[in-house]
Amino acid sequence: MNAKVQTLQVYDQYELPSKANSSVVKPDVQESELYWRPLIILSSALIFCGLMFSGYTQAMKWLDRPVNEIRMLGETKYLNKTLLAEKLAASISAPLLHLDIEALRNTLLDDPWVQAAEVRREWPPAVSVLVSEQIPVARWGKKGLLNHQGDIFWPDSRDGYEHLPELNGPATETQLLMAQYHDMSRLFQGASVRMSGLTMEARGAWILQMGNGIEVVVGREQLKDRLQRFLHVYQKELASAADRIERIDIRYTNGVAVKWREPIEQIKAG
Repeated sequence: MNAKVQTLQVYDQYELPSKANSSVVKPDVQESELYWRPLIILSSALIFCGLMFSGYTQAMKWLDRPVNEIRMLGETKYLNKTLLAEKLAASISAPLLHLDIEALRNTLLDDPWVQAAEVRREWPPAVSVLVSEQIPVARWGKKGLLNHQGDIFWPDSRDGYEHLPELNGPATETQLLMAQYHDMSRLFQGASVRMSGLTMEARGAWILQMGNGIEVVVGREQLKDRLQRFLHVYQKELASAADRIERIDIRYTNGVAVKWREPIEQIKAG
């Protein structure tokens, strides 16, 4: 049997290496460098951040100047852009970067003729405004107007819009009223009288107004058939007496009911 013989170092007792000499680590110059390096990096970072903050502050101060111009963009027909810009200028009380854009936008929307508004900061210090105005297509009730999207708005005055049709009904049904008026008014094309208004009652019945002041009760059903029959009867039998008619009910199958105006009594003078 062959046994491996391990080779060992052999020392004389006087030649053994000293434990003390082998375990002691001499101070290294690199240790001091490891101590100061983080401080140097931290100090450099702080100085860099300070410079950046100072630069940012100075830049913001330079940019944040008083607004000296308001630019009104877009074409308008019903809005006076000069008056609108003057109203906006009166509400500006802060430099450019401190402007409350939403508050300025709300100032514009306070005008009932402004449908939508977009406000932006611009440089050199200015405020740019893009407004969309209301486009009236009908009167709503006794004081309001209806825009082309079926939204109701309330101008200070409706003077000058008497030629528009007058619609009445639930505020949630403006789209339906506009569509129904459009469909009914087409039946009056070629007739001697025009349609000037339409009312939708709470239960869905329709009453239309004609340009000569006569009110026509249409009801809820067979609208087209009833109106065609009414126009035939009106032009043949009633047109000549239109100034004496107050109301016509066309809900009957074989005819119409006419309510005549009360005769105006003549007051004798003297």
